[in-house]
Amino acid sequence: MNLESRRQRLLKILLIASIISTGIHFTDNYLFIERYPQPNWITAPSIYQSWLILTILGITAYWLYKYRKFWLSYGCLLVYSLTGLASPGHYIYGSLSQFSAKMHLFIWTDGLTGLAILGFIIWSALILKQWRREPRSTDDTQS
Repeated sequence: MNLESRRQRLLKILLIASIISTGIHFTDNYLFIERYPQPNWITAPSIYQSWLILTILGITAYWLYKYRKFWLSYGCLLVYSLTGLASPGHYIYGSLSQFSAKMHLFIWTDGLTGLAILGFIIWSALILKQWRREPRSTDDTQS
């Protein structure tokens, strides 16, 4: 497996972990919305709608990355990472004791996966500078 395939695989693993984590947390938040301290403008429909939209954006980011549209991918990944990075925002609206152990687990798992995706963006864009590499020819992308 070449380095490019390994990077794509790493991004895929991070996205799958994040999609699973946020899917579980957002579902729990949707089902038990009255138990989660959060602003009044967050509603049950907005929870699943935002998860669906952001997840589609994350999957799109992977596709863009795979086809070397790095800056578009980084932008989509940055927005998608907020799916997890915003989860600790629950703590702004309630004390730690208002959350169950399950809620804490879901919130922090989301935060960590969001942080991992943000780390991937920094690593790929600023350290590896993949965006500087020549795009593959059309023939290479077909394989």
